[in-house]
Amino acid sequence: MTIALPRDRVKLHRGNSLVTFAAHIRRTVHDMEFRQLRYFLAIADELHFGRAAERLHMSQPPLSLQVSKLERELGVRLFDRSTRNVALTPAGAQLRDQARRILDDLDQVTQELRDLASGKWPELTFGFVSSASCTILPRVVPLFKDRNPEVTLTEIPLTSGEQIQRLVAGTLDLGIVRDEMPGTSVVAHAARSERKTAEAGNHQPHQFQIAANDSVPVSDLMSQVVHEERLVVCLHKEHPLARRPEISAHEIAEVPLITYPRDLMPGFVDRVTLALAEHASNARIVEQVVHQETALGFVAAGVGTTILPESIRELVPPSIAVVPLKGSPVTRLLAVTRAHPRQQTLVSAFLDCLGDVCGMTHRLPTTTGDD
Repeated sequence: MTIALPRDRVKLHRGNSLVTFAAHIRRTVHDMEFRQLRYFLAIADELHFGRAAERLHMSQPPLSLQVSKLERELGVRLFDRSTRNVALTPAGAQLRDQARRILDDLDQVTQELRDLASGKWPELTFGFVSSASCTILPRVVPLFKDRNPEVTLTEIPLTSGEQIQRLVAGTLDLGIVRDEMPGTSVVAHAARSERKTAEAGNHQPHQFQIAANDSVPVSDLMSQVVHEERLVVCLHKEHPLARRPEISAHEIAEVPLITYPRDLMPGFVDRVTLALAEHASNARIVEQVVHQETALGFVAAGVGTTILPESIRELVPPSIAVVPLKGSPVTRLLAVTRAHPRQQTLVSAFLDCLGDVCGMTHRLPTTTGDD
């Protein structure tokens, strides 16, 4: 069996043998066998030929011969060997990363083919925040099902925080979350600034502020913005501010506010906090709810106001007025997946549909950081 290395997965390095290696690898990698890559990776992991041979259940001489053959085919040394140590060369380190991705892809495709052969239908499980159901999903889901009729698509409504947790745990293939993931955006920079100010003793922590810590690990996740819209204020239609063309952050701070738990909606809560700027510390929070439908119920009852994405216009009853925030601050939907999703082929297909519907100019790579 032969392999082809995608062009976009080869990093061109300047200097010494890596330039030659990067240019040459595309022409020669198709001659390699998957078996050679597995041998190479075992040695790269162990950095010891004897232990690698034991791990592969083979003797050391044939293993050494296969690696020497691989080095001849590529035209570079992959290991620096001495009587005491084995170390990867720069070319070997590059091949290690590429080979691991290639073999991960192979294992994924092999499993998918076995599932099909056994009569098991492929399944893709994705989560989404409620606001995605009235923006991008009504167009993306039918397109995906039309292109992939054999795939079982399981859609689970979840908050952004819940999706991130499930993605990290591996129980979700892909998520549609609201606003930037923790630690990856201007929100994180603002959070660090807020922490420094608090640590300096310039102000006391208040109820509505960017939290001091992001506990969700996101190092293995990748994201792509797929939709952007304005933040709006929802008020009872009889409220004096309901007739304004737009509402300022200062005016919002003087109205009872219905907010959302940051642990479940970290990006969105941070985004709203940034939109309110210095007035966030004066916000009069009267309720904290999980679902936007609950918040709208409180607004309709005259309890207070809430800030939501502009797409909420599709859901509000006649008793609620929707007014833009002054300055037109925006909120975003992001597609999030693991760097190496377990259903890589299906995730790529879903991302293609998202790209076609949303006009994504840079597609989210799937093989290599909220509501």
